[in-house]
Amino acid sequence: MNSKDQIICIIGLGYVGLPLAVEFGKSRKVIGFDLNSKRISDLKEHFDFTKELESDEIAAATNLSFSSQKEDLKQASIFIVTVPTPIDHNNKPDLQPLLNASEMVGHALKKGDVVIYESTVYPGATEEKCVPVLERASGLKFNVDFYCGYSPERINPGDKEHRLRNIIKVTAGSTSEIAEFIDQLYKEIIDAGTHKAESIKVAEAAKVIENTQRDLNIALINELSIIFNKLDIDTEAVLRAAGSKWNFLPFRPGLVGGHCIGVDPYYLTYKAQSIGYNPEIILAGRRLNDSMSAYVASCMMSELKKKSIDQNNPKILILGLSFKENCPDIRNTKVVDLINELKSNNCKVDIYDPWVSANEAESEYGIKLISSINKDTYDGIILAVAHKEFKDLGAKKIKEFAKEKHVFYDLKYIFDEGESSIRL
Repeated sequence: MNSKDQIICIIGLGYVGLPLAVEFGKSRKVIGFDLNSKRISDLKEHFDFTKELESDEIAAATNLSFSSQKEDLKQASIFIVTVPTPIDHNNKPDLQPLLNASEMVGHALKKGDVVIYESTVYPGATEEKCVPVLERASGLKFNVDFYCGYSPERINPGDKEHRLRNIIKVTAGSTSEIAEFIDQLYKEIIDAGTHKAESIKVAEAAKVIENTQRDLNIALINELSIIFNKLDIDTEAVLRAAGSKWNFLPFRPGLVGGHCIGVDPYYLTYKAQSIGYNPEIILAGRRLNDSMSAYVASCMMSELKKKSIDQNNPKILILGLSFKENCPDIRNTKVVDLINELKSNNCKVDIYDPWVSANEAESEYGIKLISSINKDTYDGIILAVAHKEFKDLGAKKIKEFAKEKHVFYDLKYIFDEGESSIRL
């Protein structure tokens, strides 16, 4: 198989799919496909609402075209699926977007085609869930007429240092020949190199434990911060002191949301439970991290009481809504849980985020963002997301938004101890 002569179709042009389409589109013919026609029209004008890519970066992919027409998939012989894999309200994997994409690809499959998945799943999902859909929709036989691979995404939204080209890419294929083919394919665009896994299941498992490991480490630090708060010890000072040892891991406490760390562990625990094993440590970490919004709200209410600030409808300003800094992504943001906790304590809450679309915030969560902040207005301020704009503003300016007697809660350790009333 000469991959250079084959057209690639990237299905799903979000934070993962678009950078992939752009890099491949610099050297070979690529179809960037998304069902969202508004997204396609924006990308044709070289506009990326995720702010991951600048217009000149998109324009540089001269062999890349965009489409929302399913018929165009038939031009391709390599399909890379990068659709979301969320969880439902019971914290169970929601594979429907992945299965829908698989069916769509299946209708376009021809003999000799290769389908590669990048979406995060539990070990076995590609071959157990996606492949049967591909076979049924195409009428073709797996590993005889068409082949599959898995190469887990490692995109870090908002990170301008660790980008697609300089992050090692894990690859895997359904046969040894296809594994090598897929590995060579990604080597065309990955400067950092690749790691060819022994099987698709190994690659799937490697991805899901990357974020499970981080989730558990953050859960530990979150629990330590709760203990140190009760002991009246500054957590950041403790972490700096412990961090002077060469092998101490530099995790920090915080709200754990987003579409990776707060989601991926549930894919692994779901699979573990399906084979009769209950993963106690992973689920305990998830419970603790999911409880942090309530903990932060309780700390704010306690501090208001300590300062004798009227707790009858106090006005609280939250700085930041996205799930992480310097990024407009609000999927599974735990700031929403914090807002709800404060409102349940009779707080009047305003939210300001210069990165987030006001329309998206309202349609997704029913939250109305404020577009500007008045001075001398708030009883409490919570710095929830470490956007550059908030760092540049400085603690002194931020506190000008508050009344003379107020609580300033720095969740992200942006400012030095003493510049805020409390820290996580």
